[in-house]
Amino acid sequence: MFDAIAGRYDLLNHLLSAGLDRHWRARAVKALNLTGRETVLDLCTGTADIALAAAGDLHTGRVIGIDFSTAMLRLAKEKVRETGTPGPAAAPIHLIRGDATRLPLQDASVDAVTIGFGIRNVEEPMDTFGEVLRVLRPNGTLAVLEFSLPRGALVRRLYLWYFRNVLPRIGRAISRHPTAYTYLPASVEAFGSPEAFVQQLRSAGFATAHAVPLTFGVVYLFVAGRHDAGAASA
Repeated sequence: MFDAIAGRYDLLNHLLSAGLDRHWRARAVKALNLTGRETVLDLCTGTADIALAAAGDLHTGRVIGIDFSTAMLRLAKEKVRETGTPGPAAAPIHLIRGDATRLPLQDASVDAVTIGFGIRNVEEPMDTFGEVLRVLRPNGTLAVLEFSLPRGALVRRLYLWYFRNVLPRIGRAISRHPTAYTYLPASVEAFGSPEAFVQQLRSAGFATAHAVPLTFGVVYLFVAGRHDAGAASA
């Protein structure tokens, strides 16, 4: 499905979110508190929007983007090649095809991890969290963006109407895929509450985890931290 919609993916992201997707990704990168020297892993990188945003905050570090979709990665590589990293001193971006539950990286090899609107599509998210903890260095940070349902009754009602009726029609017309943008609202509604996701992160082994609502709770930013070496052995 993601291979099939790759060509219209960026357009639809910007259109269906009214351009707010750029703000959400910037918030995720800001939550990492980068100093400029880190190695950042962007899981489910898609067309590398978060990878590019992170690269702009790194000067002597690097960004690794991993995705399972060949077509998405092909477009990501074209985007990185055509636009370049955002600034002459920005970090290089390495794009790899891989499985989020079996990362092709060494233990304790990255300082921070981002997942933008991708964990919902992973069949075994706990396996992914285990892999993230494995590759994160002590004191590393995970930032996850994911769609949710607003809590306020009026906003929720309006959002669900848009999500179930308008979004699938626009998505189907532009992507020319019969089910991709029907899958999106269905998967979001089945995803679970922000509180349940925070508990998943804690159960996986993250020392800290909290949720930040963005845009009336349409999107949540989850930030989780790994134990440092001393705390892990205490």
